[in-house]
Amino acid sequence: MADEDPFLWLEDVTGEQALDWVRTRNAETLDELTGGERFETLRAEIREVLDADDRIPYIRRRGDYFYNFWQDATHPRGLWRRTTLDSYRGEHPEWEVLLDVDALAEAEGENWVWQGATVLRPDYRRGLVELSRGGADATVVREFDLEQRAFVADGFQLPEAKSRVGWIDEDLIYVGTDFGAGSLTASGYPRVIKEWRRGTPLAEATTVYEAKPDDVSAFAYHLSTPGFERDFVGRSLDFYRSEKYLRTPERLIRIDVPEDAQTTVHREWLLIRIRSSWTVNGRDYAAGTLLAARFDDYLDGSRELTTLFEPDAHTSLEAYDWTRDHLILTTLSDVRTELHVLTPNEGWRRAPLTTGLELGTAEILDTDPDDSEEYLLSTSGFTEPPTLSYGHVGGELELLKQSPARFDSDGTAVDQYFATSRDGTKIPYFVVRPNAAVGPTLLTGYGGFEVSRLPGYSGVIGRGWLARGGTYVVANIRGGGEYGPSWHTQAIKENRYLVYEDFAAVAQDLVERGITTPERLGIQGGSNGGLLMGVMLTRYPELFGAIVCQVPLLDMRRYHLLLAGASWMAEYGDPDDANEWAYISQYSPYQNVHSGRDYPPTLFMTSTRDDRVHPAHARKMVAKMREQGYGVRYHENIEGGHGAAADNEQLAQKWALLFEFLWEQL
Repeated sequence: MADEDPFLWLEDVTGEQALDWVRTRNAETLDELTGGERFETLRAEIREVLDADDRIPYIRRRGDYFYNFWQDATHPRGLWRRTTLDSYRGEHPEWEVLLDVDALAEAEGENWVWQGATVLRPDYRRGLVELSRGGADATVVREFDLEQRAFVADGFQLPEAKSRVGWIDEDLIYVGTDFGAGSLTASGYPRVIKEWRRGTPLAEATTVYEAKPDDVSAFAYHLSTPGFERDFVGRSLDFYRSEKYLRTPERLIRIDVPEDAQTTVHREWLLIRIRSSWTVNGRDYAAGTLLAARFDDYLDGSRELTTLFEPDAHTSLEAYDWTRDHLILTTLSDVRTELHVLTPNEGWRRAPLTTGLELGTAEILDTDPDDSEEYLLSTSGFTEPPTLSYGHVGGELELLKQSPARFDSDGTAVDQYFATSRDGTKIPYFVVRPNAAVGPTLLTGYGGFEVSRLPGYSGVIGRGWLARGGTYVVANIRGGGEYGPSWHTQAIKENRYLVYEDFAAVAQDLVERGITTPERLGIQGGSNGGLLMGVMLTRYPELFGAIVCQVPLLDMRRYHLLLAGASWMAEYGDPDDANEWAYISQYSPYQNVHSGRDYPPTLFMTSTRDDRVHPAHARKMVAKMREQGYGVRYHENIEGGHGAAADNEQLAQKWALLFEFLWEQL
């Protein structure tokens, strides 16, 4: 079937014929959607939100300093900077700029995009900085001296690749990269992990672990907590299964847990979060349970486990974070956040951590697990601007920063409803309504990879949609993590259709409740959510008035052959297996778009530099629909990676195109 595809030439990402096609489509879309007063106003207002000087500069502690990466109109590519807590408490913190990415890009003639830095504990004097060209996942790695605020001339450096790096000590790092033939997995990630010593050629680095070619990737990392220094290596068999080993000078010791369990080690403790049911020592544990054991005892064969969290029909574990001596649990109860503190040395005593939110989200942004009980807490809601607070477990919570409102939310109602999917499952969703009138409604969802969609503040959505009278809806469909691992696993592979039935049920419920009509209901989603949009277009077109499909998967016959696609076969299945293609083929949008149908107006958006989801998915879908006579719209940003925008100017343009299209159609 793949050999019969007439649009395979569009898979040549930077081929001149393909780029000529892209430029033509872009020009058509920009000519239609830009230039009008509403578009220009939308873009200006969104850019104002993105560049606002009074945004919260979110911070992470590294030693004595708190670090921040900041982008604004003057520094579109950004500043890596740091300050002290006392200075941060003031209205205008004094920032020490470590790296100006704009200046670096200009000096080197590269379109650098910041991708983060790994800083060496405990002195935090050296960092491994990652930069990508145009926002791609592939990065270059360079060692950086934080005291001199300069790259280390003879330091650790790697050319562009999808690398994994991590410090062991000041003169030794773990590195997984493109070492040549056979060093990458079929998904394009490192298969081989090596130890690389300062001052030696990369070619002389010592191999410490190898994964298999069909694994997703290999990994290694060093824990540097004083008195509990440990090294781990392992392999990700697929997106959800892994093998992890404690690396000692003598041998590798397997962490004997189910392959789909997640494990973390802190000081003397091993935490195990299971994704499927598990029976140990005659006791059954449900999927989504969090268990604790003493690490050394567990490796010696003990299976004495303490249950720290057990899910029920309404409650799941969203995250957990260690301070030095306490564990903070973030749970969801019907998609509403609750925080709890567990203290291991007191029989794992549990106490609530108050957030003051009802229909909002609380998130632990950072802790200091080596040295203190400190934590940083971020809260926000659909109509509640973000706040950043600082506290210590057992102490008072100090408000550090609060973002001003970006739009007028007076009179805006936030409600949670439940739709009934085709199989009878109740599907929660949030509705944000600035008025009671039946008007344009934007529905979004994701439904994959155990990713939860939670209530949160968006000045962009507020300015571009809510403030103009639009209703905004977030659907918590299966495939996500809102009710724990089973909410996800019941909708993978052959049961993928449940994701799409859930989303369709929410759309129908909105109409039945009188919130909107099909003609005024628009939908938007990206990546796996872009696949969701493609399925809605081809299977449920009568439910919608407009669709925006971003950085999508659409050709599910070839997705596993394109870029990182092979790493997602645990989610979707293997198209080369006839039995699995039988169910994938039932929903794959590219294979199920046909002429003569009444499809709603659709805008496809992607990025040339997306090296995670291939831009050919969107390109080929649009080419096929155009051949079938549909007036579909298309825009491909040359930069941007999987986020489809490399800076705030591009991000404002992307959002303005999306909103202009939806307002025009709805």
